[in-house]
Amino acid sequence: MRDDHERSLAWLEERIAAGESFRGLAEAAVAHLRSHYDTYNWVGIYMLDGEGLRLWAWDGPAATEHVHIPLDRGVCGYAAATGQTINVPDVQADERYLQCFLGTRAELVVPITAGERVYGEVDIDSDRPAAFGDGDEAFLAAFCERLGALAERETLPAREPR
Repeated sequence: MRDDHERSLAWLEERIAAGESFRGLAEAAVAHLRSHYDTYNWVGIYMLDGEGLRLWAWDGPAATEHVHIPLDRGVCGYAAATGQTINVPDVQADERYLQCFLGTRAELVVPITAGERVYGEVDIDSDRPAAFGDGDEAFLAAFCERLGALAERETLPAREPR
C-alpha cells in the first residue's frame, strides 16, 4: 500500500481511537479523502436507511440531488445490495450509473462492512476516465473496514448482502 494510503488509515484509526462518533467521523472522512487525493473530485458516505441509502456526508464542488438511493438503483444501490466494490472506469458505458455531475467520468463505490453485514458505502466520483485502480480499491476497502467496525459498535442499521 502507498505511503499516503497508510497515512490516511493511521489518521482514521487515530480518530476512531479518540472516540469520535460515526456521524462526526463521516464528515471528517469525506473532507480528508477529497483533500488528499486529487482524482477524488466528489466523495460521499451513504448509510443504509430502510430499503435504501441516505447521504450522511459529502465533500465536493456541489451537492448531489441523490440524497436517497433505493437499493435497486444505480451503482451505489447495487454495491450496497451485493456488498461488492464497484469500479466504473467509464460511467457513460454503465447503465447503472445515476448521473450527478456532467463532468464525472469514473466512479468507485466501496461498501462499509463488518463481517457479512453492509452498513453503507463510500462513493467517489472523478472527472478523469479510469481514475481508480487496484490500489484505490484496496486502500478504500481497508478504510471502509475500519468505518464498518465503528458502525457495528454504534449498532447502526445493516443488512446482509444478497
